[in-house]
Amino acid sequence: MPAADQPDLFGTPEPLPPAMEPGKSAHQPLAARMRPRRLSEVVGQGHLLQPGSLLPRLVAQNRFGSLLFYGPPGCGKTSIAEAIARETKSRFVRINAVMSNVAELREILATARRAPEAATILFIDELHRFNKSQQDLLLPDVEEGNVRLIGATTHNPGFYVNPPLLSRSHLFRLEPLSTEAVVGVFKQALEDPERGLGARLVRTDDKILADLAVLCGGDLRRGLNSLEVIVLGLPAGGVIGPAELEVFARERRIRYDADEDEHYDTVSAFIKSCRGSDPDAAMYWLAKMLAGGEDPRFIARRLVILASEDVGLADPQALPLTVAAHHAVDFIGLPEAEYTLAHATLYIATAPKSNSATLALGAARRAVQEQPMQSIPSPLRSKSGQANKRLGQGKDYAYSHDFPENISGQDYLENPLTLYEPKAAGWEAKIADRLQRWKELKANLRR
Repeated sequence: MPAADQPDLFGTPEPLPPAMEPGKSAHQPLAARMRPRRLSEVVGQGHLLQPGSLLPRLVAQNRFGSLLFYGPPGCGKTSIAEAIARETKSRFVRINAVMSNVAELREILATARRAPEAATILFIDELHRFNKSQQDLLLPDVEEGNVRLIGATTHNPGFYVNPPLLSRSHLFRLEPLSTEAVVGVFKQALEDPERGLGARLVRTDDKILADLAVLCGGDLRRGLNSLEVIVLGLPAGGVIGPAELEVFARERRIRYDADEDEHYDTVSAFIKSCRGSDPDAAMYWLAKMLAGGEDPRFIARRLVILASEDVGLADPQALPLTVAAHHAVDFIGLPEAEYTLAHATLYIATAPKSNSATLALGAARRAVQEQPMQSIPSPLRSKSGQANKRLGQGKDYAYSHDFPENISGQDYLENPLTLYEPKAAGWEAKIADRLQRWKELKANLRR
């Protein structure tokens, strides 16, 4: 059986969601009561909803197909879907992919097929939670236009939505709401006596509202519900001050879920900040990862990789330092290991950079894969064993230590290649000078 707040699958088209009908229920959370009733009331998504943009034009003409909204929590995905249903006078069926199942989905689709005049919009929250079979079940009715799917997801649709369904949908990315946009909605909620908290006559200033907006991290739903808790905890006519925000500041949660988009995006920002030699940005993303509960050993492993991939021979001390940091994190543990990670992060971010090892390895791999495989020159082959000696292997090998600066003039490839190109950064500049000197010695010996 569908939950009480789910649509009547076999009756008349469902009325618009309660949040879209002013004064419907005083017991709803503030975020639900303040939900926008029209697209023009949605805040913070101007890149999608400004006049003349694709989405408003599609809705105004009621000529849209399936839509996918991708963005962080509390940025307006559900609000936009409900506003679209209201403006197009469509039957609105809302389900959550976590709680729904195939049987319920089949009933909803069958009902939509029997009542095409109702123009059913099927809104699936957390669409990424549907498995492949459930998503495939939607395809025939989406293709036939029996339902218009609006999917909402906090996960990258490229990884979590089946390609056939993704190709049949318009994809729109929503951004976290700015502090200014959230503060604007807070003010409306404090002033609105019908849907908001205006009847409480609670006062505050913009600085307090901005601080609360920062704490909610662009999640308007969380921000409004936090505001409601604060206001209901004050007497009528009270004032919200710094003390009322203190509990929320202490309990601020960082959006950072292991194995999900925020994890990969934050790690990517950390790596690119270290590579880009920005110690301040690198420390910020490190702090976010630690606050979000990231495994410190994972961070240490990334630093070890950076030491070879991006610092390389420009600072040969980077690799032993980061390996030592990895070992230290293992036997120290949190929270003290945070200092070790900060130490290693700052070292990598401020070190001279060279990716010559990365480039040389790539060039060597291409040579092995794309060119004829070179034979090992006879002087370089092993002369161990009687058979090898009789074949003359190892004969004429020039022992490097018998020559000035250990340069014998001998070639170590039948067809010499240039795979390593030293950079002029840090210690590697000295390597470049040394290689040039050896090149000249080799040429002199051959002459």
